[in-house]
Amino acid sequence: MTTNKAKDLTTTQLTPGMTIDVDGHIFRVDTCVKVSSPKGPAFMKAKLSDLISDEVTEKNFKLNQPLFEVHLQEHDLEFLYPEKGGYLFLDIINLEQVTIPHEILGEKINYLKEGIAVKAILHKSQIFSVELPQFLELMIIKTESTDEAIAMSSSTKKATLETGAVLDVPLFIETGDVIKVDTQGNEYIQRV
Repeated sequence: MTTNKAKDLTTTQLTPGMTIDVDGHIFRVDTCVKVSSPKGPAFMKAKLSDLISDEVTEKNFKLNQPLFEVHLQEHDLEFLYPEKGGYLFLDIINLEQVTIPHEILGEKINYLKEGIAVKAILHKSQIFSVELPQFLELMIIKTESTDEAIAMSSSTKKATLETGAVLDVPLFIETGDVIKVDTQGNEYIQRV
């Protein structure tokens, strides 16, 4: 686990993937390039993603302008249950309960079920994002009828998972089947 202490660096040391603090906001550096101009001094142009809002902005920095690099921490959390105002997780290392608001989880709530382990990315005590395992095995609780799918000339049908996610599955999948799902692509992989 890394520390969350910031260290000094200059804009000429910026590289994509770094996390920096600019005026109290935490940004991930997506791209950066040195720009030379015949009309003025050279500068660094960076495309930055705000870790809280996911908003992408472009910012120009003077060469050798001091910045602070931020090292984010990863914590392993286990999902417990939804609660008013968010979703309750257990920090596996220190056994503290952590509530994460819906805004941070976004569409990932469609794959949360009790006991699922996730990685939380944070700085100090603020959680910026949560990473689900890429693959999960989940039960089908409802499927569209095969007749409806065939009538629509489709080789797939809609299925609702135990977590509430809805995705396309092959026609042979039935209610009660357990399937492997790619949580990043929101796709059926195989029947388990």
